[in-house]
Amino acid sequence: MTVVEFDPNGKSAGDPGSKLDAGKSPIVRGALHYFPRALSKVAEVSEFGAKKYCWRGWEYVPEGIERYGDALGRHLVGEAIDGPIDPATGLLHAAQVAWNALARLELMMREADRTQS
Repeated sequence: MTVVEFDPNGKSAGDPGSKLDAGKSPIVRGALHYFPRALSKVAEVSEFGAKKYCWRGWEYVPEGIERYGDALGRHLVGEAIDGPIDPATGLLHAAQVAWNALARLELMMREADRTQS
């Protein structure tokens, strides 16, 4: 797949001030600026998990897509039963739902990349 890059203001690649980023994902504006509080809570879940296990160990969990989906579901149920705070961790169930959703999605995207290569 060929990606055509262009400047959203119509500048040529060699023009001063040109930035060939039209159509690219606005990671900072579209995620970090939209959800700073939520992502901060998700990062707390990452830190808790890294202390319990290790940094980036989640990437190697066998059947990770299914297991993180199950964990996501457990935290949804846990929130309905316990309220917003997970008594086992002291963290928000919703943050753990989001973390598991992101882990599951990341693994799905990696798998898709591998099958397309």
